[in-house]
Amino acid sequence: YQRRVFFFFFFFFSPSFFFFFTQKMSRTLQQEMAYITKASPHSYNIRHDFAPNMRVPGIVYVNDELSGLLFDELKHSVGRGDVGGFLPALRQIANVAALPGIVRHSIGLPDVHSGYGFAIGNVAAFDMNNPEAIVSPGGVGFDINCGVRLIRTNLMADEVIPVQEKLAQMLFDHIPVGVGSQGVIPTSSGNLAEALEMGMDWSVREGYSWAEDKEHCEEYGRMLSANPAKVSARARQRGLPQLGTLGAGNHYAEIQVVDEIFDRFAAKKMGIERRGQVCVMIHSGSRGLGHQVATDALMAMERAMSRDRIAVNDRQLACARIASVEGQDYLGAMAAAANYAWVNRASMTFLTRQAFGKCFNQSPDDLDMHVIYDVSHNIAKVEEHMVDGRPTQLLVHRKGATRAFPPHHPLIPVDYQFTGQPVLIGGTMGTCSYVLTGTETGFVETWGSTCHGAGRASSRCKARKNLSYQDVLSFLSDHGISIRVASPKLVMEEAPESYKDVSAVVNTCHAAGISNKAIKLRPIAVIKG
Repeated sequence: YQRRVFFFFFFFFSPSFFFFFTQKMSRTLQQEMAYITKASPHSYNIRHDFAPNMRVPGIVYVNDELSGLLFDELKHSVGRGDVGGFLPALRQIANVAALPGIVRHSIGLPDVHSGYGFAIGNVAAFDMNNPEAIVSPGGVGFDINCGVRLIRTNLMADEVIPVQEKLAQMLFDHIPVGVGSQGVIPTSSGNLAEALEMGMDWSVREGYSWAEDKEHCEEYGRMLSANPAKVSARARQRGLPQLGTLGAGNHYAEIQVVDEIFDRFAAKKMGIERRGQVCVMIHSGSRGLGHQVATDALMAMERAMSRDRIAVNDRQLACARIASVEGQDYLGAMAAAANYAWVNRASMTFLTRQAFGKCFNQSPDDLDMHVIYDVSHNIAKVEEHMVDGRPTQLLVHRKGATRAFPPHHPLIPVDYQFTGQPVLIGGTMGTCSYVLTGTETGFVETWGSTCHGAGRASSRCKARKNLSYQDVLSFLSDHGISIRVASPKLVMEEAPESYKDVSAVVNTCHAAGISNKAIKLRPIAVIKG
């Protein structure tokens, strides 16, 4: 409800409403497309005058297969007679390029589609040394540190398939799912405050994580800049009962099988030895706590924009100077919400290990259930990058984008120093997922970022209208995939037809050199809210 209210306020009573209306009336699709040029087989440039006040150009990584969806989104926004909904992704990327303090370009990745403020799949970096530079909750998203964790096992498909239905049910019974679901991890107000500050260090101390788990986690599962004091009472109230829960929407836990190995050296470093090996992928975030942190910040930043005379093309890009009270408060609360998300995924890892242990009557250690890696794809972080030949501190916003650092980078684990950081790309329900690795090219061109998943191709509402529950279930059954879901409508909303082709997304990143393919996985069981 709060999110809908804020959408109404920030869009319909903001410059974005009038800008979108006048642009739609004054420029045809052909005129819009004149600002967009093909730079390579897998990228397009957006001219710096596509939107008002652009400080830098835009760049979008899409191949021919994916570009049609991107341009159709723009076409529909030009042609529709009403003004409802988000701006098209290309327009949002351009509007981000107009934000104060942005460096080099505004980046769209192959899974990009329209979102709140920033497009989902949008990356932008802001110069920490520029007093005008901003931080924007719209560049992180409402589900702060929504991310993916991959856990390997030493089981093979032929050992799991005979008990596939039983194992799927046990996972469903162990991990609370669905909107408003409540966790089974005992949490007091005091424990929550410690988890917000300590992240996975709290999980290790409480016995929910193995000590080595955090070594294979982005930021080692803890953002040291977290300031739990900046997390509101309402946010804490929402987060308290939800620790160790999956949630709904596109969140899932999947039992997967290694289908193809592209890079044997990297795969071996990750403990993946052969095709048919079984893994578990968990995709979730900071639940209601993160949503409330974002909502609180949007309210505070709307006032800060008026005070500091910050002008933006779209009020959904509500922001504050990085060094301002509002900017620092948000960054401290965001980091605390990120820690909560890591604890949340760690708690579900604990529950997953319990389910597998009971099903196979072995300990999780005997099943080699180690974390391969855990990545975030909704976050803003201070990082050092080269700008104009000089090392520069940047605040990198990644919304629907995954960090992908190259080999030898000091912030990735020792185990992956020669391979590059593992990058976990979740597919859609019933389709494949991928493990990629970071590259030096990506570090230079996209601030060490790559895609995060398939990216939606149609709205949830359209999916419910066009797809039938039984047809989707039949598709999954025909492909040997078990499913457990709390809400039947999610089956239609999350069907493969609702998303872009994840293989096309990954192949674009690979062809562009911003990340390399290492492993392909296919699902055999899906657990959803």
